[in-house]
Amino acid sequence: MTLTITAILLGIVEGLTEFLPVSSTGHLILATQLFGYDSELWATFNVVIQLGAILAVIAHFWRTFWAVGMGLLKLNPTSIRFVRNVLVAFLPSAVLGLLLNDWIEELLGDPGVVAWALIIGGIAILGIEKVAKPGPLTGVAELPISKCVGVGFAQCLAMIPGTSRSGATIMGALAMGIERRTAAEFSFFLAVPTMVGATALSLVKHREELMAGTGPVGWGEIGIGFAVSFVVALVVIKAFMAFVSRSGFSPFAWYRIAAGLLALYLLAGA
Repeated sequence: MTLTITAILLGIVEGLTEFLPVSSTGHLILATQLFGYDSELWATFNVVIQLGAILAVIAHFWRTFWAVGMGLLKLNPTSIRFVRNVLVAFLPSAVLGLLLNDWIEELLGDPGVVAWALIIGGIAILGIEKVAKPGPLTGVAELPISKCVGVGFAQCLAMIPGTSRSGATIMGALAMGIERRTAAEFSFFLAVPTMVGATALSLVKHREELMAGTGPVGWGEIGIGFAVSFVVALVVIKAFMAFVSRSGFSPFAWYRIAAGLLALYLLAGA
């Protein structure tokens, strides 16, 4: 399989899974393992192409981002609260991500961790779905700071590959009584600074390898993966919002458990 085809396939995996509570990073690690590549060597590629999915968030919610930007210029209280809530939720993962970056990169090379995290995360989703009592529909700007801080710390769980950033934030929000649609939207908006920061950190750390072209993939493959993940994620976001409003998150939990068990079986065979 050529690097170009692999980059396209990984871009599809990223776009499909970034905003679903099934762990995009975990799927990318497992996918590179199944393709016969060293997932540790592809770690930078896997992080950078996530920006394509993040760009899809901006494209899908561009009216919201535009309104918030214009509101900030006018010192609109709702826009200020929106930005405040997203930044407050972002801070815990920003601080811990810098402190634990080396440890996180070690875990990114362990597909066994991914498989177990998928299974445990699936069980957690089933439990939260059963006991959570979501409140009324509200906007992200109306959430109290205490709940935003709670969502931010929940997001830190996603530093363990296979946990799922969107899954951790959405389930954390549901556990605190935030309504499903608001929880999903907050997860999308929080993804923007989180993934931009993670990508910037990865690029700085591996800049010499990327500039010299000594890594397993170059900028061409990264660009292909980026573009594919953008297109696929743009389709997924709209479908996901409609799905969770009707059916909740339990189907994703069962998928996680099945995928984790299958991964353990395949890894044992390998």
